[in-house]
Amino acid sequence: MKRLVLAGGGQAHVFVLRELARRRPKDVEVVLVTPNDQLIYSGMLPGWIAGHYQLPELTIPLAPLVEAAGVHFVTARVVGLDLAARTAHTTAGAIEFDLLSIATGSVLDFDAIPGSGDYALPLRPLENFVAGWQRIYMHVLSASEPVRLTIIGGGAGGSEVALAVMYRLRNVQDAMRVHLVTGDVPILPGHGERARTLVREALLHSGVRMIAANATQLEPDTVVLEDGSTLASDVTMLITGPAAEAWPSAAGLATDERGFITVNENLQSVSHPFVFAAGDAASFEHAPRARSGVYAVRAGPPLANNLLASLEGTALRAYHPQRRALYLISTGAQHAVASWGPWAIDGDWLWRWKDRIDRGYIAQFRIK
Repeated sequence: MKRLVLAGGGQAHVFVLRELARRRPKDVEVVLVTPNDQLIYSGMLPGWIAGHYQLPELTIPLAPLVEAAGVHFVTARVVGLDLAARTAHTTAGAIEFDLLSIATGSVLDFDAIPGSGDYALPLRPLENFVAGWQRIYMHVLSASEPVRLTIIGGGAGGSEVALAVMYRLRNVQDAMRVHLVTGDVPILPGHGERARTLVREALLHSGVRMIAANATQLEPDTVVLEDGSTLASDVTMLITGPAAEAWPSAAGLATDERGFITVNENLQSVSHPFVFAAGDAASFEHAPRARSGVYAVRAGPPLANNLLASLEGTALRAYHPQRRALYLISTGAQHAVASWGPWAIDGDWLWRWKDRIDRGYIAQFRIK
């Protein structure tokens, strides 16, 4: 009997679980290794912070999918690999495999800003961020003085969270002061100037103060900037770009210069064809793309197809990710900016469109 190990319960692997429930391969044992029994969909997280959603609306329970697929569920994290022995080392012990799929997502680089591991609430893991925001929100409501919040990261994620926080607290006058430390590049790097203008205007209108400087160190209640000046910060959130986990490279998998697993058009490791990878953990050798939930979702169906094809000994299908993705960026209220290359528009109708897309994505993984 062959064994397929799925490392991570993220957006690419929920498609694999759904496909396994539809067509279980014969003589194959499938093991899912992930530290959480649910997937929080990051695309709806700003809407939850803003108060537009209840947490269950953006959560995919994994247990029903696992049961329907006949998969063995191990609550643990993969921390290392022995590729010669085809063994995954996890926090719950060693698991041998014939085929391995890695969709563990990315992590944040705490080494880039000294002190961030001790004094910041990081965006990932999402479960910890959700619990942290709930504590912050309750603290703000009971605080006698305005709470000073600093968000480090001027990408779409940091901007969306800043706008969501300000919208959620719009009825609590002067409850929070929000600073968005964007670094030494314009906000929304990788997006067109029109999208940056629309999001910048939304931030200014909401009362978020943008600081175009790099944070160089975090201290208790303080953010140190590159010019030596400091920001008083009661709460600091770290919403910077993704970094790779160390164990794939340490195991000997081929990786790009940042440590992400290099895969070919079949989503196979270019160095070890019995290893597949997708989502934020992977880097396309043939078509480099930005790390985004958009690409993680799109990679799910071809990953599922190729894992089953590999187990069944049939031909794999090449996957060519789109060259340009459409981003729908929420701006706190039920309003959004659509960004596609150099083009951008905004409107309430775009938020309603985004809402339908997001709800549809969640609904397809609900087991009734």
